[in-house]
Amino acid sequence: MDNKQANVERFNAKATEWDDDPGRAHMGQGVAHAMLAALQPTGRETALEFGAGTGLLTRLMAPRLARVTALDSSSGMLGVLRRKCADLHLANVDVVEGSVPEQLPDQRFDLVYSSMTLHHVEDVPGLLRALARHVNPGGRVALADLDAEDGSFHREVQGVVHHGFAREVMGGWLRDAGFGDVAFSTAWTMRREGTDGAARDYPIFLAVARKPEH
Repeated sequence: MDNKQANVERFNAKATEWDDDPGRAHMGQGVAHAMLAALQPTGRETALEFGAGTGLLTRLMAPRLARVTALDSSSGMLGVLRRKCADLHLANVDVVEGSVPEQLPDQRFDLVYSSMTLHHVEDVPGLLRALARHVNPGGRVALADLDAEDGSFHREVQGVVHHGFAREVMGGWLRDAGFGDVAFSTAWTMRREGTDGAARDYPIFLAVARKPEH
């Protein structure tokens, strides 16, 4: 079993209890509010959310968007997301199983967003180049993940490829992929006990960038 499949099975096993962690729920809310504040969507945008998981972002983002394709590689997580969409009457969410970048939908979007997924992706520059092909001219990406950290954030390292990212490196990757107007902010700061037992703050950045009109 390769690392990616092992990671999928881990998320499948944890799906039903994923939302029980209050810190994770608060982080999802914080990141979603930061994205909405930065993006100021009009309600007409079509969007792709990759790494959608159980929909901690989806439930807050979808009501502000025209339509959302929620993509994730874990069938267990998507099962929770489908039930959540039904309970919340989110009829504008299409739930799709698939991994990135191999199974990106064959269409373009006005917005592509994600939270805490990039550190599971081996070739992030390659993914950003692929995403650029799926964003309409003038459309945007909004990506949240950990700032570079010392490896103490994750208690389970299976499926973790990167210990966060330096903002200047991520910004360079976005520009190399063809995006402009790259801007960073701190979307959320998560206080938690690291693997060494010490409590510390782990900032989560939000990178917003735009694909040129031409």
